[in-house]
Amino acid sequence: MRPTPPGVRTLLIATIACYLLQMAVGDSMIYSLALWPPQSGFLPWQLITYAFLHGSLMHIAFNMYGLWMFGSEVEYVLGRRQFLLLYFASVLSAGLMQLLVTGMTGGEYPTLGASGGVFGLLLAFGLFFPNRIIMLLIPPIPMRARTFVVLYAVIELFLGVTGTQAGVAHFAHLGGMIGAWYVIHRWRQRRRW
Repeated sequence: MRPTPPGVRTLLIATIACYLLQMAVGDSMIYSLALWPPQSGFLPWQLITYAFLHGSLMHIAFNMYGLWMFGSEVEYVLGRRQFLLLYFASVLSAGLMQLLVTGMTGGEYPTLGASGGVFGLLLAFGLFFPNRIIMLLIPPIPMRARTFVVLYAVIELFLGVTGTQAGVAHFAHLGGMIGAWYVIHRWRQRRRW
């Protein structure tokens, strides 16, 4: 097992530190750093800062596990600089997608969490390692990474369109995947991967 690469390690430390600070100071960080819809106090820096806040211990635990599991492999392929560019492009595109959706639906709730960035890393993992086998936890079903990514995207789209699982930013997750796909597509065009 290889050590956690530096970009992933930095994001893990920064996100966990922000979560601990958030727990210590309360809702004041959510008011200024979470991603608020255009009609409810949006500020430009929120397109990045929302990814460092989380709604619960389970929320941050799942996101940090995904960041470590998929991000480590992606960083080994890309290197630290490109990994961080990919991650923050995914966070940004997830935030923009969420602003678009909340602007259209009139939602007035904040968005927070690293899920958009993690979904971007998941997509990158599926592109770089399409035949790698991933074992689901519940139910324990092995499947190829490419199949897992496509299935997860379809589920997110279904849940977002139907409004199932209220309080989960399904379209932000898809926005993170779209951002990652776009960045990788551009890199491949330039380098002819």
